[in-house]
Amino acid sequence: MASDPTSAPARPSFALLLAAGLGTRMRSPLAKVLHPALGRPLVAWAVDAARAAALVPVVVVNHQEDAVRAALADRGCRFARQEAPRGTGDAVASGLQAIDEDGVVVVLCGDGPLIRAETLRALCAAHAAGGRPVTVLTMHLEAPGAYGRIVRDESGRVLRIVEAGEARPEELALTEVNTGIYALDIVWLRARLPQLQPHPPKGELYLTDVVELAAAEGGAQGVVLADAREAMGVNDRAQLAEAEGILQERVLRRWMEAGVGIEAPASVTVEAAVELDPDAAIERGAVLRGRTRVGAGARVGAYSVLVDAELEPGAQVLPHCALESCTVASGASVGPFARLRPEARVEEGAKVGNFVEIKKARIAPGAKVPHLSYVGDATVGAGANIGAGTITCNYDGVFKHHTEIGPGAFIGSNSALVAPVRVGAGALVGAGSVITKDVPDEAVALTRAKQEHWPEAARRLRERKLAEKARRGTRS
Repeated sequence: MASDPTSAPARPSFALLLAAGLGTRMRSPLAKVLHPALGRPLVAWAVDAARAAALVPVVVVNHQEDAVRAALADRGCRFARQEAPRGTGDAVASGLQAIDEDGVVVVLCGDGPLIRAETLRALCAAHAAGGRPVTVLTMHLEAPGAYGRIVRDESGRVLRIVEAGEARPEELALTEVNTGIYALDIVWLRARLPQLQPHPPKGELYLTDVVELAAAEGGAQGVVLADAREAMGVNDRAQLAEAEGILQERVLRRWMEAGVGIEAPASVTVEAAVELDPDAAIERGAVLRGRTRVGAGARVGAYSVLVDAELEPGAQVLPHCALESCTVASGASVGPFARLRPEARVEEGAKVGNFVEIKKARIAPGAKVPHLSYVGDATVGAGANIGAGTITCNYDGVFKHHTEIGPGAFIGSNSALVAPVRVGAGALVGAGSVITKDVPDEAVALTRAKQEHWPEAARRLRERKLAEKARRGTRS
């Protein structure tokens, strides 16, 4: 179906999203429409497409109603409740109770995340141009399976939709099928829904029957969807994975067209809420989730995982890092194999090296934590250097305490700073020290025990051990 993004329906337009079902094939206590795809609930993808097409979303709920409402709370939706699962016709009738206006309603499936706003705009334009009360979106499939078949007359006019379970052999041979997406005139629809008859064996009301009612009045038309993937519904875990893969392909293509470099796109995950600036670089295997933002010229190293993290322009994250709810400033470097936990901030030109963990700490401009250290609940001053194996002992078993390391301070390797404690500006802590008291500015602090030697003791110890080994008859 050709799209016309500039076209807009003249009358008020709504999207009625059917989201009341259980989704038992997901084998999950979570309602099907709430299962996430790229960090966004399935139903939210359809709602967002509707809003982008200038349709007011109305969501029909029942199962886990409160959770569905909460998931869509910031999307400007109206809600309607379907009291019992009595079929799509009943669901639409329930949804119309939330629409007082006349105009056009587009019926969508809440488990269909792949529909595009361009397609919905084009459907509304075709509906307006056709001047008929019912427009059904159709598609052609080589293997139609359980989809309802579109039955047309010799002139190509839509006559009805027949469900696969009720179709005759010649109807089952048809390849044009129903997508479950319709554009309908609201006034006409309100008058016809009471005419729907229950279908055995469940006594459900089928929305598909309105097509036959409209055709009898000369008022049904069908338009064909060019990309059948857009109408794909998610019913089980395999289909969820397939839909997420299609969405991911779209998201990555959009970012690459905007100037983002993505190495081996098939290996990369970028969720829907992630923001990437032009000239950002994402290496293979990277995973970007939540509200992560990567600035221009910043780089995310291979197989790193970022969740709600911000990389300012020019920041560098080397391979195999894990960042969550933190900030890496311009010109700063993190990794490889580093972990930044919530409220960590690595400022301009600072360095956090391999096997370093930072938690709720500020690493000031030019400071270095090169390797094998833990810095938590701390401030590391500008230009300070933290030696390998240093830890801030921030937790006393009940409370967390702060460590302050002044500008230009030098902390020797394998030191422990027992918070609350302050190491002054320009101070030096000797390697292997355990610092429990504040260190003044420019002072040297050292807590190592005195080193002593016992001449020839090592040789005598080895000889004694070897003699004992010989007596026991053990072998090396």
